Amino acid sequence: MRLAMGVEYDGSAYHGWQLQKSGVRSVQQEIEQALSTVAAHPVRVFCAGRTDTGVHGEGQVIHFDTPAIRSMRGWVLGTNVNLPDDVNINWVQEVSDEFHARFSATSRSYRYVILNRPTRSAIWRDRAVWIHHALDETLMQRAADHLVGTHDFSSYRAIGCQAKSPVRTISRLTVSRNEDRVIIEVSANAFLHHMVRNIAGVLITIGRGEEPVDWSMEVLNHRDRTLGGVTAPPQGLYLVHVGYPDTFELPAGSKA
Repeated sequence: MRLAMGVEYDGSAYHGWQLQKSGVRSVQQEIEQALSTVAAHPVRVFCAGRTDTGVHGEGQVIHFDTPAIRSMRGWVLGTNVNLPDDVNINWVQEVSDEFHARFSATSRSYRYVILNRPTRSAIWRDRAVWIHHALDETLMQRAADHLVGTHDFSSYRAIGCQAKSPVRTISRLTVSRNEDRVIIEVSANAFLHHMVRNIAGVLITIGRGEEPVDWSMEVLNHRDRTLGGVTAPPQGLYLVHVGYPDTFELPAGSKA
């Protein structure tokens, strides 16, 4: 049968999601080892979206195939017992063979957290990006509004991005402040490599008053990554939600 799982992880100690040939730690490696123990056979998992070194996951979704028969509770508890404390399975659901964690997804949402205060934080050091310069979240929101909709995001993707098309549709892009934290939230049908971090880099530059509000649109219109802004650091980034059609009957947090 095919099973889907909801995964949560603190990416601080990992070299990203994807299994690494060099033997360094990855989230995928930890999950596959834990699932293989529970299933009593080697397990290969497929994820909704690969995350980079230091990036966190609150709503990552995976799937895998197995002939092993376990209760849903047994899969969750058994896997978590074999996982390190910074990786956790939140739910499991049997799905049809048509389900694919990546290709069945209709939307993805990320959060980027900025600690905006004069002093650094011992608690948030790996969970937010510290910027001691004052940020104007109102200017950042006005700049963000330019990026909502369907556009060619060539200027906002990594130079080495391998996606066939740079066109993506952003359905929501908001900037808000909660005391000393500035939070960027973005939802789209799909994302390019480093797209969220490059958007964050441009919005931070505008929020610091170093570029005008319309610069976000100017960067977009260049369609050239070399004319874009600085890529923001990874530790403030969270994959928070992946949406799927209702037909797969996943938990409410994974509905499109």
